[in-house]
Amino acid sequence: MLITDIKRVIEQVSRDKGIAVEILAKTLEEALKSAARKKYGNQIDIEAHYSPDTGEIEVFQFKEVAETITNPDIQISVEEGRKLDSECEIGDSLGTKMDTSNFGRIAAQSAKQVIIQKMKDAEKDAIYSSFIDRKGEIINGIVQRIDRGDIIVNIGQTEAVLPQREQIPKETYRRGDRIRANIMKVLSDSRGPQIVLSRTHPDFLINLFKTEVPEISEGIVTIQGAAREAGIRAKIAVGSSDFDIDPVGACVGMKGSRVQNVVQELRGEKIDIIPWHVDAAKFVCNALAPAEISRVIIDEENNSMEVIVPDEFLSVAIGKRGQNVRLASKLTGWHLDVQSESVYSQAMKEGYDSLMGVAGVNIGLADILYEKGFFSAEELGNAAIEDLVQIRGIDDEGKAQELINNARLAIQSTKSKAKALSKAEEEKPGEDDSMEEEMIAQTETEVSEGEAGQSEASEEREVSAIDSDAEEPEQGADKE
Repeated sequence: MLITDIKRVIEQVSRDKGIAVEILAKTLEEALKSAARKKYGNQIDIEAHYSPDTGEIEVFQFKEVAETITNPDIQISVEEGRKLDSECEIGDSLGTKMDTSNFGRIAAQSAKQVIIQKMKDAEKDAIYSSFIDRKGEIINGIVQRIDRGDIIVNIGQTEAVLPQREQIPKETYRRGDRIRANIMKVLSDSRGPQIVLSRTHPDFLINLFKTEVPEISEGIVTIQGAAREAGIRAKIAVGSSDFDIDPVGACVGMKGSRVQNVVQELRGEKIDIIPWHVDAAKFVCNALAPAEISRVIIDEENNSMEVIVPDEFLSVAIGKRGQNVRLASKLTGWHLDVQSESVYSQAMKEGYDSLMGVAGVNIGLADILYEKGFFSAEELGNAAIEDLVQIRGIDDEGKAQELINNARLAIQSTKSKAKALSKAEEEKPGEDDSMEEEMIAQTETEVSEGEAGQSEASEEREVSAIDSDAEEPEQGADKE
């Protein structure tokens, strides 16, 4: 079959839909094979071939050369076969070109449905392939509609969704507004590829800085990490491969122009640009800025740090509702415990006193244990014998084991005393209540006795008044 316009149509559809020419040609071949089976049945052996050079599509029906014909649809006699090929033998497969104009209307409709379905599938695959490699990039789009809080964004070839949880709080959009977001996920679905966007992910912040700071795209300034609480505050760590270039200054820009562009895109989100440092403790100190750090105690086994700050900087280091230390912990990857110097000093004193309370520990041994990192009886009780044997003043494993046992006994004794004290404090309110009840009863008794005395006195006054009234007439009679 020769169709003069078929090559042009395939190339046009390939450009418009982004589908490869080979896929469209294969779709046409499948459609013609489906039309032939619709006309002649499913048992026939059909092959279709498209020539991109000539634009010709040929359909062939193959039959096997057989001595005895049992199925005419798939078999051909030797005589008929030799008319087509004089050298054919039994068992050979011979193909004859079919006239596609005889397929009929129903077969053509079937071919049309196959083409439509195949093109839809090919278009879905093309969209998925074009976006799967762009995962993590920034994309621009136009708000198409809002569905139950989720924003549907038109990104050209298809639509993407910006879920409500991935939107910056207190951010509103209307239909037709332009929007920038990060491609977070590209999912393959039966209805087509689903592209999920995000404006709250730390990668969105990183990509915004990449677009604003040329030194980052050139590789001179590197972004080591970012942490965000979307719409409120963010921290980003930057480093430089060139000692002559300040990474923080490069990201801030002239009069803060570069960072202000990022802040405006994020609707006023505050951004802390922090210099990255290879030393983890120094990096943590930078991340907690502007708070001053007095001391950092590293626990590599638990991946945590105890950060000691002056009392006046405790609220600055922690931040509003713990925001500063929380972002610093996410950025550095360390669990941070911030304490004031006064609390730390009190804890160290209590720990030293608990060491002194362990049997067999004198002042000298307590100082040595303190220097080696055993700051309390609890840490001594959890210590390994191999670690204690290396300490000066502990001669052998027996003494080390004895110190560990004594420390555990001291801890149990302290806990028992604390438990007994709390129990006594719980019982005190009951005693106070009984004493209070006795005092109230005594007061009521005194009041009732006072009232009784007052009533007796009033009765006496009434009797005396009656007697005086009786005496006055008698005195008048005497005078008469």
